[in-house]
Amino acid sequence: MGDNRENLVSAIVVNWNRRDLLRNCLESLRRQRGIRLEIIVVDNGSTDGSLEMMEREFPATAELPVKRIANATNLGFCAANNQGIAVAEGEWIALLNNDAEAEPDWLAKLVGAVKEREDVGMAACKILVYEDPSRIDKAGHLMYLDGQNRGRGSGRKDVGQYDAEEEVLFPDGCAAMYRRGMLEEIGGFDEDFFAYGDDAELGLRARIAGWKCLYVPAAVVRHHRASTLGVLASRRLELIERNRVLLAFKLFPWSLLWLNGAFYLIRLGAGVWAALRSKGEVGRFPGLNGKLQVAAALLRADLQALKMLPRMLRKRRELQPIRRISGWNLTTMLIRHRISLKELMEEAV
Repeated sequence: MGDNRENLVSAIVVNWNRRDLLRNCLESLRRQRGIRLEIIVVDNGSTDGSLEMMEREFPATAELPVKRIANATNLGFCAANNQGIAVAEGEWIALLNNDAEAEPDWLAKLVGAVKEREDVGMAACKILVYEDPSRIDKAGHLMYLDGQNRGRGSGRKDVGQYDAEEEVLFPDGCAAMYRRGMLEEIGGFDEDFFAYGDDAELGLRARIAGWKCLYVPAAVVRHHRASTLGVLASRRLELIERNRVLLAFKLFPWSLLWLNGAFYLIRLGAGVWAALRSKGEVGRFPGLNGKLQVAAALLRADLQALKMLPRMLRKRRELQPIRRISGWNLTTMLIRHRISLKELMEEAV
């Protein structure tokens, strides 16, 4: 198994009622070249014929093994990916959203960049907006000091500013690659997160364990943005806010966590000011009713997070054996990879 595993990439695609997008995603994986690949599709209870389409159009072959896991209900992004990781046979675990399509050398470029760098446990790629590939969707991730994260360069024109291979904080779960050894050490996705912010939690947990993340701009993916719940879905805002709080309490150094409320209020104030000028994410929600919808989603999220804090604090203690960097070093890392308040609150993605 040793040599076979080292030269194999296991690509995991989680699907929920996106048959046509899934078809294009899998076709882009079938076109991958320069690597040995297995495809693992985890279906979260789709009712749109996704499973039937996969069986008909993407049968397993000796050259391209295809594994299918069919869940009866939607278990969420985290649990589904963990199911895929559990049956993956490769040394490299790649994630690709069902609403994303990879260039033919996406995986070969990622593996080639990191395979000889044993301190690199994660690889990020250049993700472009599908409808306008001249714009960046994500080029790695940044984080504000209250735990809110945003893709680096989101929404900006791609004019070569992200063409350098360099270290970033963590990759976006839409299109990422992880070293099996890293996942075996730190564990997979935290299933309490369900979806959204889960890649930030996994990535930051890996950084705490001493692993690095390399951004590989030659590895390119195109992504249909927010096709699962939609940009204006209040449930999406709810999960993002709830998971921001959970991430901070689970992973942030205490010195930074004590300031979390202050950073959050500053960001909230900046968001209100941006919304009044129809800027930023909140500015997309029209009228007073739209703004009240956002406020209600944030309140629900914080109440949910409050109930889950004892579990997060227990998980925080359980992380002690894998810690390789100090709280001070983590704080300086977050400061180095922080997103500015203006960019976070005034620029819609």
